[in-house]
Order: sequence, then C-alpha cells, then structure tokens
Amino acid sequence: MGILCALAYTAAAAGRVPLVLFLKYDPKDVVIALGGFIFGPLPALFIAGTVSLAEMLTVSETGVLGFVMNVISSCSFACTAALIHRRKRGIVGAAVGLFCGWLCMVSAMMLWNYLIAPFYMGYPREAVAEMLLPVFLPFNLLKGGLNAGISLLVYKAVLFSPQFRDMLRRK
Repeated sequence: MGILCALAYTAAAAGRVPLVLFLKYDPKDVVIALGGFIFGPLPALFIAGTVSLAEMLTVSETGVLGFVMNVISSCSFACTAALIHRRKRGIVGAAVGLFCGWLCMVSAMMLWNYLIAPFYMGYPREAVAEMLLPVFLPFNLLKGGLNAGISLLVYKAVLFSPQFRDMLRRK
C-alpha cells in the first residue's frame, strides 16, 4: 500500500493538468482505485487520505479545505468502485464499480463544491451556485470519465497479467 501511496502522490504531483479556474485534473484516483480493487475499500480510503495529506503539505494551494475536497472526491470514486468490485470480481465488476464510482463522485462533488468552494474561492455562495452546472459539472464528468477509463485499461493490463496472478498466489 505504501508503494501505491507513492505512485498516487507522484501521479498527483507530476500529472496535474490545469483545466479551468483553479480546477486541475490529476490521475491519482486511477492508482487509488487499483489499490481498492486489490486490497478493498478501506485501504483505498487510507491511500486517498494519505495522498491527499501529502498533497496538502506540498503541492496544493487550497490547504485544509482542498484536503477535505480531495478525500471526498477520491473516496467517493475509488471506495465505491472497490466496494462493488469486492462483491463482483472481474472485469465486469470493475467496469460497473468504476461507472458507479464516477456517478457517486460527480454527485458528491456537486454537493461539496456548493458547500465548501465558497470558502476557499472567496466567492459568495450564489456565485458558486451559478458555476455548478457550467464549470463544476463538466469538470467532474471529465475527471471521473478519464479516471474510470484509464482505471479500466490499467486494471485489465495489470490484474490479468501472469506476473500479478503469480504474486497473489504466493501471498
């Protein structure tokens, strides 16, 4: 799990792509979701919290509120996907879990952007509410879609590889 934390942090720090306003895409949720598929939803929560804390202390410009938003976003995506995958193993369970995680993340972030974004943006809540549909919704749809698609590709490549299966058998 420590290696997954380091990989997720590296993806967050090196893979940041600014999209709109202060919103940046990073692929850390791909690594967190894979950790959830391998170890379960609770370890995915641990990885998300650890990586978000490291981000807050190093590369984030949004402080504690950004930390909270990162944990909510990553956990709603990765923990949902891992929970569904735990009940239905394999590529179909992963695909369904990632799709549900995507929807859960978009829904959660719409609510939490409305509640928390005014504090770290310094905008009145009404201004943030006006940005929910034209700014936050497309960003979260794009972010979740990219994370789900990349996670599914990596899942298939990594978890179905003979080396990974041998490693699991040795456990």
